[in-house]
Amino acid sequence: NQSSLERQPTLSNKSPPERQRVPVTPTTTNQILLKPGSNANTLREPEDARSTTMAEEPPPGSRPKPPMSRIMRLSLRAVDYVADATRRADGTVNRRVLSLLDPRVPAFSSPCRGVASRDVVIDPTLRVRARLFHPARPGDAKGAPLPVIVFFHGGGFAFLSAASLAYDAACRRIARYASAAVLSVDYRRAPEHRFPAPYDDGLAALRFLDDPNNHPADAPLATSRCFLAGDSAGGNIAHHVARRYAADVPAFKNVRLAGVIAIQPFFGGEERTPSELRLDGAPIVSVSRTDWMWRAFLPDGADRTHEAACFTSPGAAAGMDSPAFPPVLLVIGGYDPLQDWQRRYCEVLKDSGKDVRVLEYPDGIHAFFLFPGFDDARNLMTRIAEFVGESDDDGGSEEPLFHACLLGWLGLANLDAVSDA
Repeated sequence: NQSSLERQPTLSNKSPPERQRVPVTPTTTNQILLKPGSNANTLREPEDARSTTMAEEPPPGSRPKPPMSRIMRLSLRAVDYVADATRRADGTVNRRVLSLLDPRVPAFSSPCRGVASRDVVIDPTLRVRARLFHPARPGDAKGAPLPVIVFFHGGGFAFLSAASLAYDAACRRIARYASAAVLSVDYRRAPEHRFPAPYDDGLAALRFLDDPNNHPADAPLATSRCFLAGDSAGGNIAHHVARRYAADVPAFKNVRLAGVIAIQPFFGGEERTPSELRLDGAPIVSVSRTDWMWRAFLPDGADRTHEAACFTSPGAAAGMDSPAFPPVLLVIGGYDPLQDWQRRYCEVLKDSGKDVRVLEYPDGIHAFFLFPGFDDARNLMTRIAEFVGESDDDGGSEEPLFHACLLGWLGLANLDAVSDA
């Protein structure tokens, strides 16, 4: 069965025209996503959109401008500033400056926006911690066991953490929308800890969940319905942890993977894809940044054909050929420079006989789900909830809170007030 993905908007130096928003719905390998007035014959993408060869550099002035508000653009500039102000040319990170621009927020044992959280140690030997989120329940009520989402934050393997303002808020939203427990892994970061450190930490998180003695008494966990999730580099980690799990299922007594939620996963290769060149001026992701991140993460001397970056490399097949490799919910954004790699990832999964459900967001920038100001961010939360299980919570509005978080990175907001919101 072959999946047809929703066609991307035409990119030019003009602002995208006003158009009617079409609700985004998940596609599976036997479903087609159509826009009004289109048909199956008009959905085929241009040849150059899926080329696997080196693409030509786009002409100056043709960079895209995704639709967004001024406050959103300011927020995105803050994110870009954090990345560029803390990465050094020698491949190291200025952790001291980063700690000022990316302050850690505490866990809240008392419910915050309907979700309680606590910090746990998942591997004392590796000194790996995680933050566990779960919907608050009244009184002493335990209720039915909660499905578990093991989440890996983005940040190019080198930046941000489970306690970053952005990811604390995002995991809180996921827990609330999906009525699930979310274990956000504070994996070891590059370049201090290169490949395979975050993959090892992800597997350690599954071993932690496999032991019922580690489960909270006030939030029973249904580890037989466990999901791996992550965005950007976190989506890459989720994929590789799923591979390792699938290759060694007998090692786990209680944990069973029910799915992978890969939100704009970070993959790559040696060539430049058309979308990387066409969208090099898009927010958050650029060729220079991703090149730096791969150099910081991959083993010394390795290039981007390494199995961690390139899912078609010989070493990347182990585990993907196992029946235990779970279904994948793959999220692709129309303004994400990494989208061509993500589509190739989808094709590799389908060729391996795996169940792949694709969500295309034509206006989605890289990491759009972190910004509640985007309508697509809320839509994605609903789709994640549907993938995990039914949820009747609309999640509430967090746009003012999150913008305050981003501006707080630059000292423009009172972080204590944000934490108490």
